[in-house]
Amino acid sequence: MNPTYKLLDHTADLRIRVTGANPADLFANAGMALFDLIAGPLPDTAEKWISLSVSGDDSADLLVNFLRELLYLWTGMDKMVTMVKIESISETGVEARIGHVDYRPDGHVIGHEIKAVTYHQIEVHQVDAGWQATIVFDI
Repeated sequence: MNPTYKLLDHTADLRIRVTGANPADLFANAGMALFDLIAGPLPDTAEKWISLSVSGDDSADLLVNFLRELLYLWTGMDKMVTMVKIESISETGVEARIGHVDYRPDGHVIGHEIKAVTYHQIEVHQVDAGWQATIVFDI
C-alpha cells in the first residue's frame, strides 16, 4: 500500500503533506493520517460508527474544522478513528461516517500527543495527480 501522507520537516510541530485522488479521498486520507500519527497503524475495522457534519469558509478552513472534530473524538471521547467514509463534500461542507474503536491502554501505543490542528501553513489545492494538502499539528 502506498502511503497517502508524508512527514515534512518542521521545527516544533508535525507537518504533513496528504494526497488524494479527489477532495473526498483527500479528507479521508487526512483523517486516517491524523490517527496514524497518534497511534498507528490501527486496524481497518470499526466497532461503532458516528456521523459528522462539518462546515468551513473554504476548503482549507473545512479541512482544519474536520480534523479538529476527529481529534476531539480522541482527546474528548477516548475514541480511535479506524475508518473515514466521506458521504458528501463541497468547498464549504463535508458529511462523513466515522468508524472507531474505544481506546484501550493495553492495545494502543500512543506515538504522538497531538494537541491541535492549526491554520499555520494550511494548504489545500488541486494538483496534476489529484488533490494535496499541507497540515501542521501542534504537539
